[in-house]
Amino acid sequence: MEPLIHIDEEKCRTCYACVRVCPVKALQVQREEEVPVLLTSRCIGCGSCLSACAPLAISYTQNIQDAFSILEGEEKVVAITGPSISGEFSDITDYRKFVQMIRQLGFEYVVEASFGADLIALEYENLLKNFKGKYYITANCPVVVSYVEKFYPSLINNLAPIISPMVATARVIRKKYGEKIRIIYIGPCVAAKNEARLFEEAGIDTVLTFTELRAMFREKNITESTLEFSDFDEPVGFKGSLFAISNGIVQAASLDEGLQEGRVITADGRNDVGEALREFDKYIEDISSHFNLFYCNGCIMGPGTFQGGNRFLRRSLVVKYANKRLADFNKDDWEQKVIEYGDIDFNREFKADDQRLPEPAPDRILEILKTIGRGDQDDRLGCSACGYESCHEFAVAIGQGLATPEMCNTYALKNKQKYIKSLKKTNEKLASMQDALQESEKTARLEKETAREASEINKTMLQKLRAGVVIVDKNLKILQSNERFIQILGSEAAEINEIVPGLAGADVKTLLPFTIYNLFNHVLTSSEDILSRDVHYGESLLNVSVFTIRKNKIVGAVVRDMYLPEVQKEEVINRVTDVIDRNLEMVQKIGFLLGEGASETEKMLQSIIETYRNNKKP
Repeated sequence: MEPLIHIDEEKCRTCYACVRVCPVKALQVQREEEVPVLLTSRCIGCGSCLSACAPLAISYTQNIQDAFSILEGEEKVVAITGPSISGEFSDITDYRKFVQMIRQLGFEYVVEASFGADLIALEYENLLKNFKGKYYITANCPVVVSYVEKFYPSLINNLAPIISPMVATARVIRKKYGEKIRIIYIGPCVAAKNEARLFEEAGIDTVLTFTELRAMFREKNITESTLEFSDFDEPVGFKGSLFAISNGIVQAASLDEGLQEGRVITADGRNDVGEALREFDKYIEDISSHFNLFYCNGCIMGPGTFQGGNRFLRRSLVVKYANKRLADFNKDDWEQKVIEYGDIDFNREFKADDQRLPEPAPDRILEILKTIGRGDQDDRLGCSACGYESCHEFAVAIGQGLATPEMCNTYALKNKQKYIKSLKKTNEKLASMQDALQESEKTARLEKETAREASEINKTMLQKLRAGVVIVDKNLKILQSNERFIQILGSEAAEINEIVPGLAGADVKTLLPFTIYNLFNHVLTSSEDILSRDVHYGESLLNVSVFTIRKNKIVGAVVRDMYLPEVQKEEVINRVTDVIDRNLEMVQKIGFLLGEGASETEKMLQSIIETYRNNKKP
């Protein structure tokens, strides 16, 4: 079926209040999701989450526009109002004014569901008084029915096989007014929207809650002050008007609720109904009673009523309304109508829709309990703040994927404290790193300034050199050059320099002949420096030295124009000095060789003389 409950992710504050009140845990909490996820298949339409959500992020399906469309049609429309309407609209002084307000919306007939409740009460009287050893659970509350079908499927056969007053009244209306009518039910129950879809033959076209009805009044600007009295249309109910109170159906059926002789136990409210189903499932033979269950504290407190209503005030208003109606009630006429509509089929069937999840293995549950700090057997009662009665149930839900450990306040608090400590340490480290970073930035600024000054000095020195200097990369693109190098290249290079200072990025191959730029290639590939190589360039003779700056990546060159007077004088001096140095080196070598030879000769002569003297002796 279409989801009844909707979650607005933008409004949700992730407080998990809705998760905690959901009796069947149809709201799943996942770490990868920012908000709870509604598991439609598990939802029983109780509406507990609606009142628990403070930021109003949860809403139910609205049928106001559907109702207006039906009312604007050509067919006559019947409004069936739940008996709890007398407790809901305490702000309207007389119920007859209220009936007239409904007519003003466009309804042809306005019927109270109390007569249908009377017929159903009679069915329960026949079923429960003719006890044949089987105990029943009343099926008037669609939330209770869904609860059993989904989470206590073994109790389906114990659900009383009787339709609800809403469906019974719709069948009465069809019989009285014919098939060519439209029916809109107005009541306190959100789950009734889905229940109506289960009984298509009853012909309930749509279901409105009391809050939706109030919205329609506001939209059409309908107030009681301008209207006359108008009473409900036939058939009118008897004690069925008390159906809005939890044990009203029991009294309408004249069933004994006495502690000694009574066989019916009434329970209402989220907690009591859950407990009642658990105990009915386990101990019904010992309890030996039928259960009359209403999920809300009576229909007067349904999720489709005005939020914040006073339960006992509403109960009092319902009783006063019923007493007022019964003061001059024509019971004979009512009994005739009961006979008239007694042939309607009040039976129904139920269908199991088991949504129970397998329980995790004991080892897995123990592991989860240890994770949330509840590994000790004596420390598992829990505080129920997570929405589960015990830590064990909470651990089971985590294992089933319905909850996360963060839903546990104790676990979350411990993690928060650990996180704060970790955050504190991290902040201390960050502060230390920030100090170091500031010091590093200060050092970097000084180094940058020093490098900038050094760069400026180098550039200035480079420009002051009388020789041409150029630095190129591995692609023979100029990285830097001085003015003297540009002057050597000539006027074309000077024009380029005006646009691109230092010829940065220019290709050496386009500026120098092959014989020169090939020297750069050689040094780049071989890493062998070339020193003082004379090369003709136009009418000039250039002396070129190429040397490695970064191996195979960057080379530099010093280029001198040998025809310039100052270069010639310097070069002559350098070369003469070089020749003199070489000659002196040669003379020294000759002198050394001559000295060595003279010594050897002297030694030889001395040897001959000595030998000769020895031969002269007798």
